[in-house]
Amino acid sequence: MTKAPVPPLSAAPIVAPPCTESPISVVSIIENCLGCKWTLHVLIQVRSGICRPGRLERSAEGLTAKVLAERLSKLVRFGILEKTSFPEVPPRVEYNLTPFGTRLMDIIDQVHQLQVDWSGPMDASNGADLGTAPDLAP
Repeated sequence: MTKAPVPPLSAAPIVAPPCTESPISVVSIIENCLGCKWTLHVLIQVRSGICRPGRLERSAEGLTAKVLAERLSKLVRFGILEKTSFPEVPPRVEYNLTPFGTRLMDIIDQVHQLQVDWSGPMDASNGADLGTAPDLAP
């Protein structure tokens, strides 16, 4: 029986699976989560009381079910949202901000206020997305 050659150790990097036991850094959350154009929209909608996936999907033109599911999954994984499933027929799922998510939204509100203080309200002339700016207040 012929043995297959063993590749050298430097041939392919070994990626460790994500560890759920240690806390994720807030910087990592911002880099991986808030970079998507839909994440802030979803967080703003959940904070305003729109917490069911169907209503979230209908809350923005262009937001697909696939992208919404990815965003919600990531927000739950990072501890920003909590998912509640109800044992009903048909099944019902709701998403709500966690205490960490509420604190993160407070910081996002402060960033928005810094933008307003620095250069005035965001508008189309400075390339900002009008879809999220006015809705940041609770």
